[in-house]
Amino acid sequence: MTVSLNDCTYCVLTFGCQMNKHDAERVSGMLEALGAVHVPTLEEADIAVFMTCCVREAAEVRLFGQIASCKNVPVRTGSPLAQRIIAIGGCIGERDGDELLTRFPHVSVVFGTHSLASLPGMLKRCLSDRVRQSDTSDTADAFSTDLPTKREHAWAAWLPIMTGCDNFCSYCIVPYVRGRERSRTIEDVVTEAQRYVDAGVKEITLLGQNVNSFGRDRYGAPRFAELLQRIDATGIERLRFVTSHPKDLSDEVIAAFADLRSLMPALHLPFQSGSDRILQAMNRSYTRAHYLSLIAKLKQACPSLALSTDIIVGFPGETEEDFGATCEMVCQVGFSQAFTFIYSPRSGTPAAQMRDTLPREIVQERFDRLVALVQEEAYRFNRAAQGRTLAVLVEGVSKRDARVLAGKSPQNQTVHAALPDDLDIEQLIGTIVPVRIDETKTWYLSGEVMRG
Repeated sequence: MTVSLNDCTYCVLTFGCQMNKHDAERVSGMLEALGAVHVPTLEEADIAVFMTCCVREAAEVRLFGQIASCKNVPVRTGSPLAQRIIAIGGCIGERDGDELLTRFPHVSVVFGTHSLASLPGMLKRCLSDRVRQSDTSDTADAFSTDLPTKREHAWAAWLPIMTGCDNFCSYCIVPYVRGRERSRTIEDVVTEAQRYVDAGVKEITLLGQNVNSFGRDRYGAPRFAELLQRIDATGIERLRFVTSHPKDLSDEVIAAFADLRSLMPALHLPFQSGSDRILQAMNRSYTRAHYLSLIAKLKQACPSLALSTDIIVGFPGETEEDFGATCEMVCQVGFSQAFTFIYSPRSGTPAAQMRDTLPREIVQERFDRLVALVQEEAYRFNRAAQGRTLAVLVEGVSKRDARVLAGKSPQNQTVHAALPDDLDIEQLIGTIVPVRIDETKTWYLSGEVMRG
């Protein structure tokens, strides 16, 4: 018997990068176009879709544990299905394919990073034919802007400009699961951006594994700076992008932080290690001196720029001297935020074959020292906001207090402020309000909404 998706509920559980978050919005859009209704929890869902990430081993282990535990969660009362449909997408879906169906007998559907569009058909076949489905094929249109999308926020939009990566850092699995770099045309990206602006979107975040190389595959040379200029001209209020590779950060893109009205003063620029020897082993294609020269140019172009980064601790062969160079880099740059990771080998990458691994206790001790240093630098950066009035894009309320709004500053700092007595959060979400900062913490700022 065929069961209609009109009778079904769904939830999407998303892990990993912003590209996965955008893909999750497209999954939600496709399911709602078929009549399914969103619910917030797995227990309420007839269809549960896991958008997965395989960048870090510990996260992958936890994810597999969560997928395995789904078989013990009963279907909801009133569900039209005898058994919940579990679907696995994202990078793990791409990497493991049919193996996931063997490993998890209760999983019904597996789809890869390039086969989002096949999900509705697979779900329908799964419901009608009771046959488990898998598709990790590489479709002709990796972006498929015709796919329906349900954005998480009406006032913000993810906008993918390219997919894949050509850098092949020795520790990274991304090129193997996302493929080689493929850029959209400038015209397509700008048209989509204009559509968002016309719909009232306040903030656009451009997405790509290495946005600085946008256009190289299509035009023969990167044209990211030109793309930024064209999107700025659409009238968008706030423009951001992730992620940048230092080896491709051009002077033209650096100048954009000084020249473009909408480009927010915040940049995520991973350096991974402060040691040239380790950077070479990582195949990062730049040196410590080159990275610091970029930082000097960026701060000259935009003195208020907030810099965030990624750092790996315990890469094979890392010495105390190498680690010390990383700590020196953190202090020298003054990052507003740093995402710190303990190295974990990813099967299929060159680094997984390296044998000069470090004892866990040494890596953990270094990691703890680095985290403490990162927190000191983050707090030092935030203290500069004390007494200033910042333009805050309101995103919602604090998790701890529904009468306290939460939003983001231009420098991507989390800002809290008490809701004015005569306003509720629905009136403010998606608007930009001035907040005078009265208190600074390591990871957020607090203040008062200023009324005209």
